[in-house]
Order: sequence, then C-alpha cells, then structure tokens
Amino acid sequence: MYDGLGILISIFLVVMVTAISDYNQSLQFSDLDKEKKKIFMKVTRDGTTRKILIYDLVVGDVVNLSIGDIIPADGIFLSGYDLLIDQSSLTGESEPVNVYKEKPFLLSGTNVQDGSGKMLVTTVGMRTEWGQLMATLGEAGCDDETPLQVKLNGVATIIGKIGLGFAVVTFLVLAIRFLVEKALAHKFFTWSSDDALKLLNYFATAVTIIVVAVPEGLPLAVTLSLAFAMKQLMNERALVRHLSACETMGSANCICSDKTGTLTTNRMIVDKIWISSGNTSSTKDNDIIKQVNKDVRSQLAAASEGALRILVQAIFLNTKAEVVMDRDGKRSILGQPTESALLEFGLLLSKGAGDHHFNAAAIRQEHKILKEEPFNSVRKKMSVLAALPQGGGGVRAFVKGASEIVLKMCSKTMDTNGEPVDLSAEQVNHVTEIINGFASESLRTLCLAFRDLNIKSSSSSSIPEEGYTLIAVVGIKDPVRPGVKEAVESCLEAGITVRMVTGDNLNTAKAIARECHILTEIGIATQGPEFRTLSPQEMKDKIPYIQVMARSMPMDKYILVNNSRKMLDQVVAVTGDGTNDAPALREADIGLAMGIAGTEVAKANADVIILDDNFTTILKVVKWGRAVYINIQKFVQFQLTVNVVALMINFISACISGSAPLTAVQLLWVNMIMDTLGALALATEPPNEELMKQPPVGRRESFISKVMWRNIVGQSIYQLAILGVLTFDGKRLLKLNGSDATVLLNTFIFNTFVFCQVFNEINSRDIEKINVFRGILSSWIFIGVLVSTVVFQAIIVEFLGDFASTVPLSGQLWLLSILIGAMSMPVSIVLKWIPVERSSNITVKHDRDGYMPLPSGPELA
Repeated sequence: MYDGLGILISIFLVVMVTAISDYNQSLQFSDLDKEKKKIFMKVTRDGTTRKILIYDLVVGDVVNLSIGDIIPADGIFLSGYDLLIDQSSLTGESEPVNVYKEKPFLLSGTNVQDGSGKMLVTTVGMRTEWGQLMATLGEAGCDDETPLQVKLNGVATIIGKIGLGFAVVTFLVLAIRFLVEKALAHKFFTWSSDDALKLLNYFATAVTIIVVAVPEGLPLAVTLSLAFAMKQLMNERALVRHLSACETMGSANCICSDKTGTLTTNRMIVDKIWISSGNTSSTKDNDIIKQVNKDVRSQLAAASEGALRILVQAIFLNTKAEVVMDRDGKRSILGQPTESALLEFGLLLSKGAGDHHFNAAAIRQEHKILKEEPFNSVRKKMSVLAALPQGGGGVRAFVKGASEIVLKMCSKTMDTNGEPVDLSAEQVNHVTEIINGFASESLRTLCLAFRDLNIKSSSSSSIPEEGYTLIAVVGIKDPVRPGVKEAVESCLEAGITVRMVTGDNLNTAKAIARECHILTEIGIATQGPEFRTLSPQEMKDKIPYIQVMARSMPMDKYILVNNSRKMLDQVVAVTGDGTNDAPALREADIGLAMGIAGTEVAKANADVIILDDNFTTILKVVKWGRAVYINIQKFVQFQLTVNVVALMINFISACISGSAPLTAVQLLWVNMIMDTLGALALATEPPNEELMKQPPVGRRESFISKVMWRNIVGQSIYQLAILGVLTFDGKRLLKLNGSDATVLLNTFIFNTFVFCQVFNEINSRDIEKINVFRGILSSWIFIGVLVSTVVFQAIIVEFLGDFASTVPLSGQLWLLSILIGAMSMPVSIVLKWIPVERSSNITVKHDRDGYMPLPSGPELA
C-alpha cells in the first residue's frame, strides 16, 4: 500500500516541479518576446520629430524610413529617394519592389532594402495586412530542442535502456529465487496472498529501478540552466533569441567583432579637420588642421567665406540626421552617430565661424534635394544632388564617405578663396598623408567633396562618380569603451581569438585594435579587397593570424566566418548591425546583433541581441554559455554516480540475498534528490572567473569527459564498497541485535546512501578543482536545496517509518551516516590528483610575444 502511495506522491512531485519549471520558463519567454518587439521608429507628429515605440504609432503619423528598417504599419509613400522594399516576408516574392508616388503603398512587416523615404501611417495593429495574416497563425511558445538537449536525450535513452535491462534481470533473479525456494520447500503448488504480495513487491522494485534509472532530470536540468542563464543575461543587457546560443557561446573560440559602437562608445565628435587650401608647401603654416572641440570661433577664422560656405552646405544638405526640438525647447540630433557628429559640428561652425554666419534651416530651404544615394556598406559613401537657389541656378552634387574612395573621385581642390583648382599628384599624396595622420590617432576619417553640374534641375539626373572638388578631411573621434581592453585580454586568456572586422581605414583600425589589445606582434592586419582575392589555401594559412580586417564589405565578413568554421573547424561568434550583415550572422555559430545601432533585419537573423552594443556584454554571454555547459556536466556527473550505485547495490543484493536493501519509496526519494532537486541545485550555479581561464570546449569533444568518468567511477567504487559491506556484514559491524535489526540496518544503509549523495553533490560543484566551496555562499539555490534535502531526510527517517519502511536512528548511527557520507569529499580530493589524459582539441594559449608560456603553479602540478 505504502509503496504504491509513495510512487504516486513521487510522480506527483516530479510532475509538479517540472510543470512549475516549464511555466516559469514560458513566462520568461514571454518577457523576452516583449523585449524583442521593442522597436523604436523616428516619427514626425504634431510638427515635432521624436523616437517612439512601434506600438505607439497612430494613423496620421509620418514615419522616417531608412535602410534596414522594418515597416511598422501600412501606409502611403510621401517622399523619398530610390526606396526599395523587400516584400518576401509577406508575398513570398524574392524580387524587391520600388516604391514611389505612382506606386505608393507600403505594407507592414516588409523591409527597407535600399534608399530612404517618409511614410504616412494609414493602418496599425491587427488591421494591417501583416496583422490579419498573423491572426490566422499560431505562434510557437518556445524554441526547438537545443543541440545539448538532443545529445542528452540520447544519453538518457541509453541509460534508460540499461536501467530497463537491470530491472528485468533483478525481477527475474528475485522471482526465480522465490520459486526455487518454494519448490525446495515442496510448496510450489501452494499459493497464498502473501506469495502474490511478494511477487508484486519484486515487480514494484523492478519498476522503481526503471524510474531511478531513467534520468528525467536531464531535460529539466538543461531547461532550468538555459532559462536561468537567459534571465540573467537579460539583466546583463543581452537578449537571447535562440536557446541554443546560450550553450554554443560557451564553446566559441573566435569572435569577429565590429569596431564602431561595439569596441568604441559610438558617441562621436569631430576632433580634427583639414580644409583644402590649395597650398601644400607647409602643413603647419598653410593647412587648417584644427582641434575643433576646443575653440571653434578662433580656429576657423582663417578659412575663407567661400570655403566655409561650401563646407556648411556639404554638411547640412548631405545628411540623414535631423535637428529636433522637444516641448521644452531643448535641441537634440536624431541620426547615425557619424552623421550626428558632423551635423553638430556644422551647427557649431555656423554659429562660431568669425563673421561668417550660416543658418542651417535657411540652407536647407534654399536648396531642393533632387536625388539621394544613402550610405551603405558596399558604396561606403553618401551622395546627394541639390538644386542651387533660384538666383544662381544650376545643380550641385555633394559626396561624403570613406576617405580613400572619395579622394579617388576628386580631380580638383579649393584655393584660399574657395574656388576649384586642379588637384596635382603631389597634393593627392599630401592629402593621403593627412588622412593617414588622422587615422594613426584612432580617428575615423571622412572626405567631403562637391561638383557643380551644368544641367537643369531634374530628379532624373544621375549623381556623378568623378570630377569632384575636395572640400575637407574630417577626423571623427570615437573613444574605446571602458572595460574593452580587459574584456579582450580575458578572451585571449580564455583561448578565444578576437578579430576586428570594420569598414574603417586600415590605419584607424590598426590604431584602435592596438589600443584594445587585439592586434599583437604576430597578428596580421589586412583589408577586405586584398582578403577576398586570396586562394582557398592562402586563406586557410592566413586566417589563423588575421586580427584586423579593414575596409571590409559584408561579403568579406561572410567569407571569413564561413572559412573559419569549415577550414579551421572553429566555433565562430560574429557581431553585425547592418542589413547586409544578415548572411554572416546566419552563417556564424552565434550571430550577435547590435541592439542600438543594429537594423531590424540584422536582429531578426541573430541568435543574441546585445542591447547596449558593448563588447564586454559579449564576454558575459561567453561566460554564461560556459556556465550552462559546465553546470550540465556537473549534474550529469552527479546523476550518473547515483544511478550506478543505486542500480548495482539493488541488483547485487537481489542476486545474492534475495532482497533489495532500498525499498521502492526510498529509491523514489533518492530519485527526487538526484533528478529534480539535483537539477535545481547544480544547473543554476552562477559563473565564476575561473571559467574564463579555461580553453573553450571543442566542437566535437565528448560531453562526458574523461575527468567526469574518473570522478563517477571513483565515487561509485567507494559508495558500492561501503554499502556492500554494510548490506552483507552490517549487523555484525554495527552490533545490531533483536527483531528490528534488519529494518534498522536497511534504514542505516538508506541514510548513509543519501548522505553520500549530499556530499557528492557538493563535490560535483567543481569537476576538476579541489576547492569545491568557492562561491557556495553566493549560490543560494544550491544551499536551499542542500538544507531541504537534509531536513526532509530527517523527517522521513524519524517520523515516516510506516510510509518509508524506516525506523528512528540513534545519535551515534546518525553521526556515523554523516561521517561515511562526508568521507566522499577526501575521496574526491584523491581522485582529482589522479592524472587524466586531456582532449586533443584544446586551444593552445600564446603569450603576447607569440611564444607558448611555460607551465607554472597549478598548471605545473
């Protein structure tokens, strides 16, 4: 009766704990889903421009659209340039569609592939085409199984089959032994209810062995660990979109990182400027190289009015950034950081350029924009075609972008009066020196240029690609984020290669990489155009040493990621923020999209969204990924030890003595300890700094390592030896006499077995290190589970005798049980001193000079 009731209660508890865990996980997924849908748009409402959540859009709002945006509502095109919409998510058609005044309809859920524009919102929410489509579909509540879950499900199946085999053999041995004894007593044909009850008890024992053997706690442990890590990472400003990314990130041995906003602050200011003067004889005397962030008024006084007027026009007309005023009259700038920095400088310039006063609003009103080519990662420049004021007539083209690219488009420069003159080869070399000088100071360099066209004002005119007049070279400062140097060094110490992949100038990229400690003496800094021309064998030889790739295009990043994975078998994490980064984000093992600078297309193709665009957050994702992996390993080691001991002691005892020392209820309580409570204790351990001093786990490394097998086998041998001796000679050793000697011995064996697991649970907190108490006070879940286990064990032994087939133990027997259990800790120390062959695919760490460090300290031991 009690065995059946115990089984029902145990099943109820396991189901309840699993259900509560799944419910909490679903709540976490719901919170994460809400965070994923927090998309801000630049909107004009009531005459003011602001950023608002897409949920706050109303009919009548005017939405500004740029490359990579997801269209948040149905609407009508108002104005724009070369607006190209990808409607594949809605229509299934892969060919993008041009939207213009004659074809003005824009649909929610589609993407801006190229160009820019403004849209009048006509329909929002579930009334849009996208909303009506979603209303007919059921959304999935959570991700599919992760690779680790699939792998562990295979382990669980094998263990379950082994347990089934042991259960069948145990039942057959007990039943055959019982039948043989009846036959020898000449009672084979005489059956009573007691005989039937014995066979039923044997069957219950066999079923219990199966229940104990099947590690239903494995999926629970993975779910708990991943859900716990996801929640903690959310607090660390990382939004995990796919569960598998949590565990995969722990195995990453290569991170390809963007520069701007990830390694740097993305808070840009114009730090230096060189304005074309037409005289290259002396940079110090004749060129205007100025620290503009100190005193703009005095430093720009030397420039001519004509040169400054064209410079201001180039800044105010060729930009997507906007100056907006809030209700309190406070001015702010909305736009990309680079453009915002230039516009801020233009505003300072218009106010403080000596006697030259230029009004930004007036310049924009006087000049009509005829055509626009937005910046993207392929063109690396932005161009506009503007109609000059009525008095002057004509059309003027402005271009700004990567210094080398814009400089090649220039054939003229300005003299001291701001008039175009021919650009000589000597002047080109001089400007190149200026650009390299800025870049060597970690400044992002941009060239600004213009060209007057002898054509009528028409939007059908094309923007020229050559013949421009150079206006200025601008050096924009983007400081390295605090903590990035330390984060990069932690990655290197952890065996993770960090590569900077950027569209910036090579010298700028090298200067920032050195400042971040990414570029070392043995590292290579290359450029995208050079990299993409390499042969496959050259790439395989060169990629391990590439630490910086400048002037890269999205396809260069894709090739680097693809070849790192396939040629070098690396586990690659890659960051991206642009629409064109989507292929690389999807190809990588872990795609990391930027939450602030990233487009919605990039975020949709990423596994993790870095909400603060900070490299140190990526390091936290790695740390938690490693914690997930090692926590599951700890739990598996603990569970397999309990499995082996519980199965073997019952099997051996049944074969030799004809009875099992652990009853069904006792085994189910042990099952609760090792499955549900063990998963809760070990799978939620927070990461420690030691995790980042170990090499990453190889892609094909076995999940159950040789170190784990050493610990499992060693602890199993110790526990089996102790329990075996107690089972067969316990009465004599403990001097137990009387009618209750057997039940007292079995209670003592049960109590000792449980305390062996309690102390082995502590041993499992660290698979390799001797000090298993480090950080235990910060893991309140572990302490809570441990205390709960001991308290419930005392209640079961002392007060639930009829239910659990136990009797109260004396103080001496309690103390002896605890001491025998505690002995597993010295055993663990001895085991950890036994050397084990390491995996062959561990990353070798190099010192900064390229030499392998000599072993020392614990490594030498």
